[in-house]
Amino acid sequence: MTACSAAPDAPTSPAAPVVENKAKAALTVTPASGEGINPSGPFQVGVTGGALTAVALTGADGKVVKGELAADKWVATEDLGYDKAYTWSGSAKGEDGAEVPVTGSFRTVKPGRLVNASTNVGDRETYGVAMPIKVTFSSPVQDKAAVQKAMTVTTSVPTEGAWAWLSETEAHWRPREYWKPNTEVSVNVDVYGVPFGGGAYGAEDVHVQFKIADRALVVKADTQTHRFVIFRDGVQLYDFPASYGLESDRGRVTRSGTHVVMQKEASRTMCNKAYNYCNVPVTWAVLISNNGEFVHEYANSMADQGKRNVSHGCANLSPANAKTFFDLTMIGDPVEVLNSSVQLGPADFDYYDWALDWAAWTAKSAVKN
Repeated sequence: MTACSAAPDAPTSPAAPVVENKAKAALTVTPASGEGINPSGPFQVGVTGGALTAVALTGADGKVVKGELAADKWVATEDLGYDKAYTWSGSAKGEDGAEVPVTGSFRTVKPGRLVNASTNVGDRETYGVAMPIKVTFSSPVQDKAAVQKAMTVTTSVPTEGAWAWLSETEAHWRPREYWKPNTEVSVNVDVYGVPFGGGAYGAEDVHVQFKIADRALVVKADTQTHRFVIFRDGVQLYDFPASYGLESDRGRVTRSGTHVVMQKEASRTMCNKAYNYCNVPVTWAVLISNNGEFVHEYANSMADQGKRNVSHGCANLSPANAKTFFDLTMIGDPVEVLNSSVQLGPADFDYYDWALDWAAWTAKSAVKN
């Protein structure tokens, strides 16, 4: 009997060595170089195939720009200055262990001039339901569309509204309807680094937060019935007799349209040189238009109040009634003047915003939807 046996194992070759292809760090520097760079950025360094170990962006004065560093990106967190030189430095370490330097230098744009912006609304202030937002620029704006795109209004409740350019230096924003009471509003005029046209740039950003009052106070001032009726949240509070501007003289007519309370003074002197009077003392004066229209007390016209219009354009009330209105009203409340022969308009200056219907208002936007 023959014994069987297994065949011997075949000889084996040693395994081939495994070669790891470790990546080199590849950097993206924005901007790495150049002249006329916008100082509002973005300024950043990105890396693939490795990690950033250090990044610095330094001005010619030695000041280091603030930024946030992550493994794959560094981003500047502040704007740069106009007409300034900056230098990149730092490094990234590739997966292959090799260090790659961050290098580059650039210079920001030199503006032909800087344009400042200011608002009519104050930070943390409270206003009535007709308050428009006005942004005034220190010189005429050529590229209105670019500037308008840099301005935003955000609200705590949904509010339809729009920007309108009422002059070369003024953009106004108002809601389509009166504000809802208790609306919180943020205005962001982010124009730093924005080209205004003609070599001009925005000087700095402006940020304002304000609130709409917790009540809607609305006045209906009828020049033909000679009444001054005050409503709060749709409920009539008072119906006062009043005297408005003399209708037979166009220069004295109280303008029809929605006026906005702009200023309150417990006492002041009235002056109208075109009608040969000045230094006439009145009390409880509430300015409702920059054309010179006030609601104020005038005891001398009490015999006419409720019967005839005899003023030079103001709404005259008795001392007691004027004091009541003065105490109730605030900046931004609407005074709706009705039925006079002359309409409120551009010649009356601030604020004729509500005299424009919505189509006419949105037509004044520099950005077409």
